[in-house]
Amino acid sequence: MSIKVENITKTYGNQTVLNKVSFSIKKGEIVGFLGPNGAGKSTMMKILTTYISSFEGAAFVNGFSVTEEKLNVQKCVGYLPEHNPLYLDMYVREYLFFNADVYKVDKSQVELVIEQTGLSSEAHKKIEQLSKGYRQRVGLANALLHNPAVLILDEPTTGLDPNQLLEIRELIKTVAKEGGKTVLLSTHIMQEVKAICDRVIILNKGNLVHDKTIEETLKESNLETLFTKLTTER
Repeated sequence: MSIKVENITKTYGNQTVLNKVSFSIKKGEIVGFLGPNGAGKSTMMKILTTYISSFEGAAFVNGFSVTEEKLNVQKCVGYLPEHNPLYLDMYVREYLFFNADVYKVDKSQVELVIEQTGLSSEAHKKIEQLSKGYRQRVGLANALLHNPAVLILDEPTTGLDPNQLLEIRELIKTVAKEGGKTVLLSTHIMQEVKAICDRVIILNKGNLVHDKTIEETLKESNLETLFTKLTTER
């Protein structure tokens, strides 16, 4: 399994953010990770990327424990957080070269991800000059720099216009399928899930309330209707 989560519980004071959540994701799957705001999605993603280490239960990425083998987990995960942190005063290629040094990967990988993410025409510009769609491409290029086996993307299309949304959606799908990468994708856009995901996981108030393939899910109900039902009845 690329990702394995076993009875993860995370609390902040008296608030339980994740309540004994368990699931596993196979290599090459694209999984839509859904839930209303505050459901625990971002917290789970931060656990899987080793940003959060204090929790109950266990989690593994490519067989590595997120608590005991953090460096190995970080080497095989590419993470694009909800608020894409970029150095706006740096040029695109400069920024990626800087991060290549951090990752200790060959500089040739920079040109590869620039081409892979459609940034060739923008690589000479400062990041502050780019549209939000292209800034998301830079974030995705950075997540791909070290050729990770697993991509964890937290709402990568939030705030994009319809054209940008389609471009980033297709880019994620292409990168995942052609590169054989596992993708855990958090989003509020149901059409996005239907367009690119193999499976749907839904959290509500820290509990896992749905985990089925996209085909099983759509046979059960319209995705929007199912989401509303599962996140308002509990």
